[in-house]
Amino acid sequence: MALTKISLQTFRNHVSSELAETAHFNLLVGENGAGKTNVLEALSLLSPGRGLRRASLAELAYRAQPDDEPAGFAIGASLIEQGQVSARLGTYTEPDRPTRRLVRINGAEAPASVLSEWLAISWLTPAMDGLFTDSAGARRRFVDRMALAVEPGHARNVTSLENALRERNRLLEDGGDARWLDAIEAQIAQHGAVVAQNRARLISLLSDELSALPPEPFARPILTYRPGGPTDVADLLAELARARPRDRAAGRALTGPHRDELEVVMALSGVPAASCSTGEQKAMLIAITLAHGVLASSGRPSVLLLDEVAAHLDPVRRAELFRRLGQGQAQVWMTGTELPPFAGIEGEAAIWRVSDGSLERL
Repeated sequence: MALTKISLQTFRNHVSSELAETAHFNLLVGENGAGKTNVLEALSLLSPGRGLRRASLAELAYRAQPDDEPAGFAIGASLIEQGQVSARLGTYTEPDRPTRRLVRINGAEAPASVLSEWLAISWLTPAMDGLFTDSAGARRRFVDRMALAVEPGHARNVTSLENALRERNRLLEDGGDARWLDAIEAQIAQHGAVVAQNRARLISLLSDELSALPPEPFARPILTYRPGGPTDVADLLAELARARPRDRAAGRALTGPHRDELEVVMALSGVPAASCSTGEQKAMLIAITLAHGVLASSGRPSVLLLDEVAAHLDPVRRAELFRRLGQGQAQVWMTGTELPPFAGIEGEAAIWRVSDGSLERL
């Protein structure tokens, strides 16, 4: 078990909601728009980043009326390790600082990046169904989220890399001093090499896990990491210096980890994932999620958030999904509009009925 005593205060349509006595499987059942996914989103914010919807902070706070000013929100949860509470994690905004997300761990302020050192959280949502046909940036974000499971400090390096790239772009545009460019490019090379190496390690570990899975009932994918430039610090630094005239003309850096790509093909057919059917793409996403769940649960406590996943699977795939999730260590949270698709785990799951932002334990 990973999380319990979860509280949501003025978050989305939840004025005040609590979830206690959680289990390995946790189900949120209710009509569309009731607030099920809002609970998953709240849990996803107990990790670095913008959560599973990538929403702005202003969108997250409850409003009694649509034109009301956001009043802030608060999310808290107790972390359970080996049957004991090991920490209280919380994230919130304040009414006078609605655009700044704050984090507390055991009551003490902490940077959001530290959350990944306590807990590994991953998710699969319907919005991710188009991942293989989406932009390379969307796939990089997907990889970076998963990379936190194997390297908790990955988020800090990604943020530092992005900030340094923006500063380099500004200096190139303004004709900045070469010494400043040298210093910024040194930061890009340092953080960029770590980011690239973490991504490559993650894909290697995922590939090992995926190779052990049977090709059915979930289509097994083959993953390939394509770096967008040198992954060695010295080589990346030299490339950035050499490419200054080209990058100045382009208005952006054309080489580096911000150009990395994840390539996916279906193992049985060799067809690129982007050209596969919607069902095959969904099956490959689930296979990646299950493989990542094994990695995420090998160290810190881990949580897997699955939004509306069971209803779109046939009975064979649904039973296999539940079987594999039951064997894993990650705490699982799932949503659905009705209970019958979850009949296979109903007897061992904690279940809440969600209605208009309120929760009723079943």
